[in-house]
Amino acid sequence: MTSTATPPLRLLLLTAALATTLAACNRDREPEADAPVAPGAAAVVTPADAAAPMSFDSKTAWADVSLTLPAGIKPQGDLHARLYAEEVRRLRQFTEGAQGELTEAGADTDRPKYQKTITITVAAETAKLLSLKRSDFDYSGGAHPNTLTDGLLWDKALKRRVGVADLFGKGADLSVLDQALCTAINAAKRARAPESASVILGGGKTFSCPRAADTPFVLTAGDTPGKAAGLTFLIGPYQVGPYVEGAYEIAIPATVFRSLLAVAYASEFGGRLVKAGDVTPVAAPAPAAPAI
Repeated sequence: MTSTATPPLRLLLLTAALATTLAACNRDREPEADAPVAPGAAAVVTPADAAAPMSFDSKTAWADVSLTLPAGIKPQGDLHARLYAEEVRRLRQFTEGAQGELTEAGADTDRPKYQKTITITVAAETAKLLSLKRSDFDYSGGAHPNTLTDGLLWDKALKRRVGVADLFGKGADLSVLDQALCTAINAAKRARAPESASVILGGGKTFSCPRAADTPFVLTAGDTPGKAAGLTFLIGPYQVGPYVEGAYEIAIPATVFRSLLAVAYASEFGGRLVKAGDVTPVAAPAPAAPAI
């Protein structure tokens, strides 16, 4: 029987048949596209911390590095994922730098490999705020290793970091807090190293008191659950005295600065500190530098 279809129609039918055949052949090889989400329907969202482990460890011929995060960070998925990514990137850069320094032309092949250990812990938590303390042990080939501490303050509802300007408000006069911190530092220095010279605000011959706005800090819990009773400032070695004095952690009660707090965070503070002044942890000696 002779087809009565016109040439254009016959071509159209052949094209449709070919498309159907190809679709059937490729059905097992190509995944189906996700169905669009209907307007107003909730999309399925992968948790922000799904790919963020609680630790990281790497050992190479040039450096041993590791990261440990606290369990208390898990509910803050955005912070967890962001912090893990930032710290792992920093550790990988450290390893790359160690490789470059230890393999450069003329380098002593007997030099020990570098080490970096980052440990983050929860310092305190209130209804709105999560305060983390970061400890960074670093050996990069010097006469001795160094351990530096830092603080991170996180607004749990707004999902963002909180700085000094947020906690106290922009333009707040922190001179009262500066002086309280300086006085407490000198008291701690006299107790730890009686022969050590006092430090003052505004500079000195070698060392000086740091300004509160320029000093890392963490929230400090007191005798009232869910409230911060003060701030602990983290002062590294060499900042207010020679290395032999070590680092200082100085707790200042909220009564000193309560009137300076921003309205948004004033209610996060309450109660009394268990201890004010020098609250530097008495820990086991830091790991020694690897033997050469």
